[in-house]
Amino acid sequence: MRAHLLLLAGLACPALALAETSVVLFPALGRPGLVAVGGRVTHGAPERDAAPLARNARRLLTKSREGTPVAVTFAGQTRRVKTGDDGLFEVSFPAPAGSPFAPGLHELRAKAGGATATGRVQVVADDAPFLVITDLDDTLAVSNVQSLRRLARAALLEDERTQPVVEGMPALFRCLAEGNAPAPGFAVVSGSPLEYGPRVEAFLAARGFPFAALALRHLGAGTMSGYKEPAIRALLSRFPQRLVLVGDSGERDPEVYATIRREHPDRVAAILIHDVGRSADPARFEGMVLFASAADAARAAAAKGLLPATCAERAFPAAPPAPPP
Repeated sequence: MRAHLLLLAGLACPALALAETSVVLFPALGRPGLVAVGGRVTHGAPERDAAPLARNARRLLTKSREGTPVAVTFAGQTRRVKTGDDGLFEVSFPAPAGSPFAPGLHELRAKAGGATATGRVQVVADDAPFLVITDLDDTLAVSNVQSLRRLARAALLEDERTQPVVEGMPALFRCLAEGNAPAPGFAVVSGSPLEYGPRVEAFLAARGFPFAALALRHLGAGTMSGYKEPAIRALLSRFPQRLVLVGDSGERDPEVYATIRREHPDRVAAILIHDVGRSADPARFEGMVLFASAADAARAAAAKGLLPATCAERAFPAAPPAPPP
């Protein structure tokens, strides 16, 4: 799949300007006592092209800047670091003694090679009821991952402005966010390439999803599997909340989430799986909610106490009864 995407991307974008620098801050979650954020520094400016194919090609092919100094500023603190492999960097900000970071959304800034970027981090209160960890493809965004041709089309010929959303999922996630206090945190753990970070962030914002941190996959033959479990385990180690795991039946989300539940039986509050096929074997979904629509998921989540029934009813009103014949 990587070879197909890069070949098509290269045909669409045969040359990249290397004189410019671009810096991206990945959306992140933090705690009142500690915020850790990451990002990437690359050549070029991949967000300037209007056509989806050209935008996606630039995102996939742009070269990283390794060993580049980066300065990241958050809450009056500045950390300096150099980029490593793939132009990636990560910095941490401990809260000053006696002054924890306030729960909610905060802005941060990064400077590298003459370029600047603004990002956001959500500080999640330690007594928030749960974290929502969700897949992206065919869970939130229509990607058709079971068809190589249709997946390639979604990956290259669609972008944040044109890729369809899975119907009803923004409303479901808003109910999970707005129906709880303190507000839960959201994280997208996905096989989408990390080069698509700005695309995924823009897609979620444009479709009305709550703010979410991103943990995306490094492109490469050795990363096709086994990338979700470490990301979820890292969140479990950093945050005290239980997890609500959301995915789909098309690939391995049920198996991955079942593994996490076996490892941490007291930390998984619920598993919600969107039925997109490969659902004939009920053993795959033991102890999970398999849902055909976001409305079904909302009602199941309400029954588990994850969101108010009033929000589910408002977001997904029941169809009026058919008139008598």
